[in-house]
Amino acid sequence: MPAAGRTYWLTEPCRIRREDNSIRVERPDSSPVRIPITDIRDLIAFDHVDLNTSAMSLLSRNGVTLHVLDHYGNHAGHFTPAESMASAAVVRRQVDLTADPDRRTDIGRSLVLAAAENLRWALDTDLLDPALESLRTALPHCPDAGAIMGQEGNYRRTAWAVLDTQLPAWLRLNGRTRRPPTNAGNAFVSYLNSLVYARVLTALRSTPLHPAIGFLHADTDRRRNTLALDLAEPFKPLFAERLLKRTAHQKVLKPSDFETDIARASLSTDGRKKIAALVREELATTVHHRTLKRKVSYEELIHLEALKIVRLCLEDKPYKPFRPWW
Repeated sequence: MPAAGRTYWLTEPCRIRREDNSIRVERPDSSPVRIPITDIRDLIAFDHVDLNTSAMSLLSRNGVTLHVLDHYGNHAGHFTPAESMASAAVVRRQVDLTADPDRRTDIGRSLVLAAAENLRWALDTDLLDPALESLRTALPHCPDAGAIMGQEGNYRRTAWAVLDTQLPAWLRLNGRTRRPPTNAGNAFVSYLNSLVYARVLTALRSTPLHPAIGFLHADTDRRRNTLALDLAEPFKPLFAERLLKRTAHQKVLKPSDFETDIARASLSTDGRKKIAALVREELATTVHHRTLKRKVSYEELIHLEALKIVRLCLEDKPYKPFRPWW
């Protein structure tokens, strides 16, 4: 993972302005914060941001991505640098691989199975074993992405019902809802899934890959960067469901950390701050990597996942999606 720069989390409304070769973040109730542009890897905005063209130009010239989450935690969009690290040779091979129905389907199956096994690991209960075994049996017979994602949906509905048994009543999902989430649990999962997508997208921007040329989601979600959606799948359980279960057990979150209305919910300002701090801490967590023989952070694991696709394109090395080994 590139060593230079780090992620800055903008949890309150702010203005972003340029000051020489630095970014000045102006918040309503605080003194301005000045950040050298070389210290910024990317920015994640949880709330309203006022950004002028001078600041955008500085961000673009230095390869800094700005991710914007909407009020309900959806990834509303991003500002990316004008220049990309994408390589024509790698992108051509990426296109060839994703145009091959057999390769696409094989990789789609492996992504869904890894995400399912990671969700079983995150929830740490044998109540999911029958559903996981059914998924393993069904996936080889799925002819395309639509069928694969249909099986994934069946498994996830079972997993979310099991997760609800581990949560207090006010944090239960009671079925997954999006755009907008209908309750606190769904709001938490939406925010965390969007943050994982943002981390994967930033990681892909530092490789020669094109983030919009994917495998599993290529035909089901044409509006977003489908390779980022693909690589986010194995990591979502590590952050969303796992952290929801942990925060419930540790009583980190309170009902006041959410804003709820009829059939809609979102994080409050305090809730966004808590989530940002929680994810920052989790991304910095390290584990010993058996191949690299050194400690790597969860953030670096995401970058290493993107490099697996690079190796698939350049060396035809089979892609094996991320699974926790600890």
